[in-house]
Amino acid sequence: MRVLLTIPHYFNPQGSGKHGSLQRNPQPRIEALVRCLRSLYETFATVGRYYAHDRSHSRLEPQPANTRTQVDLDVVLCTTGNFHLLEKLPLPSNLFRQESFSLENPKYLGLGCHLTLKRQLGSYDYYGYLEDDLILQDAYFFQKLNWFNQQMGDQSVLQPNRFEVAQQGQPAKVYVDPDLESISPTFADCPHNFSDNQVLSAQFMGESLRFNRAKDPHSGCFFLNARQMEFWSQQPCFMNYSRQFISGLESCATLGLMETFRVYKPAFENANFLEIQHCGDTLLRSWDKNPGFAYFPRKQSPDTEQPGPTAKSA
Repeated sequence: MRVLLTIPHYFNPQGSGKHGSLQRNPQPRIEALVRCLRSLYETFATVGRYYAHDRSHSRLEPQPANTRTQVDLDVVLCTTGNFHLLEKLPLPSNLFRQESFSLENPKYLGLGCHLTLKRQLGSYDYYGYLEDDLILQDAYFFQKLNWFNQQMGDQSVLQPNRFEVAQQGQPAKVYVDPDLESISPTFADCPHNFSDNQVLSAQFMGESLRFNRAKDPHSGCFFLNARQMEFWSQQPCFMNYSRQFISGLESCATLGLMETFRVYKPAFENANFLEIQHCGDTLLRSWDKNPGFAYFPRKQSPDTEQPGPTAKSA
């Protein structure tokens, strides 16, 4: 299986501090990106090892393991200008390729990812996008996506449930994306139909699993098979952000899915069937203090800048 993953990466120490990419201290952002990249290669692209005795039982010899879940992985980090931390990463540079784009509004850096994905149509089995602080550690992630589409068809997209774990005190794992319908009436005219084909179910390893029409389609990522990516790239809404979903950040990750596919997430009784970790516990702490804070910290007007990325290097 060949997989192309694109990651928008931005850091500006002179920023507002509202997001991790706009803080003065770069170290938390470096650590998050390192965890993101390491998790991908540790989970998918590195053949595991176990050790067995040789025939004389005089020494241990390494043997390959996990070859059934290994993928041919390519990772592209999309940046703009000098607003990045790639030179400070304590990782081999051959783990990723950098593509730089000219942008007026860095919130739309994800559009550079979309352009990169489209340029590679026909070369991969799966095409993905994930924010630079997400951690993916499910070796059967792409097999599960493939199984879901075999059962439900390519018109449906399965998004992972995004979670955080408490960094201190009592161990806790919390799914952090809210039910948008219950938070804001502004989503009444959202391009995603929250009520159509609400529940899907299927048998998996002897268990009955449920998948709900996502009350919040956003997961900070998406993963499409080759047929889905081809179909999406041909739609009028592809890279057309005249409308907006929350802000530029969420629009790049989620709006195209909402306008093109039926988006589902695993129901909470089987939430960990497909999930992805958000590094740290920022959303968890914010959500505990003020439900909805992660998406609606204060009343603000939508971004007005038009995106339109231009590639500097391919």
